[in-house]
Amino acid sequence: LGGVHAAVSLLAAVAILLGDAVLSALIIWKVPYTEIDWVAYMQEVAGYLGGTTDYSQLRGDTGPLVYPAGFVYVYSGLYYATDQGENIARAQWIFYGVYLAVLFIVMMIYRRSCKGPPVILALLVMSKRIHSIFVLRLFNDCIAVLLLYAAVYLFCQLRWRMGCVLYSLAVSIKMNILLFAPGLLLLLLQGNSIAETALCLFICGSIQLALGLPFLTTYPLEYLKGAFDLGRVFMFKWTVNWKFLSPEVFVSKELALCLLAATIFTWVAFFF
Repeated sequence: LGGVHAAVSLLAAVAILLGDAVLSALIIWKVPYTEIDWVAYMQEVAGYLGGTTDYSQLRGDTGPLVYPAGFVYVYSGLYYATDQGENIARAQWIFYGVYLAVLFIVMMIYRRSCKGPPVILALLVMSKRIHSIFVLRLFNDCIAVLLLYAAVYLFCQLRWRMGCVLYSLAVSIKMNILLFAPGLLLLLLQGNSIAETALCLFICGSIQLALGLPFLTTYPLEYLKGAFDLGRVFMFKWTVNWKFLSPEVFVSKELALCLLAATIFTWVAFFF
């Protein structure tokens, strides 16, 4: 970035960030909290804190624990920070901070790209759904994308190893971050030697192994099946993007296979 464009971009980012900080605080103050998964998260980590490392026995009201070990550790911290999950208001303010951190990092990524006018940064704060996910629903996606975007920012600076550390930590919060893995592999191969790429992949794998160690050394199959279940079927009532389908089509194996094939085709197309 240079000259006037850099100054205007910075001023726009600061103004938008401050404005959205006020807006998000008003949302917490005025809009009722929406309970979906928070109680279940607290129930799941309470089992771990009680000494259980068998993933098949870690459950909440919404079912068994289906997230990797990083989730357990982060939400265990939140369990203590929010009086065993009872202090919802405090949890909302914690996620308020997470949201602003994500917004700041994404703005910095946009500014580094130097594409388009600074006004496009305003588009980042116009989603009602994003505000809801962060400060009204407290989903684990929030923590995962914070780590993911921090990793992307490091990749933009060509800090591959540290970026891979944060990327692997993001995967440890929620498995769907693995969908970024093919793109990351392509970037690693384009920007580094084979040896350096292998080292970065080793970093990613080592972190997963280290975080999962308490579970892998006690109930390994239960952990792998619970935390990385590729065959899990999602509930139709929670979908937003696929509401136009019938419930039967949404949960069908045919749709799953079509989406998988489309995803793989896209990966291959970008590789070549």
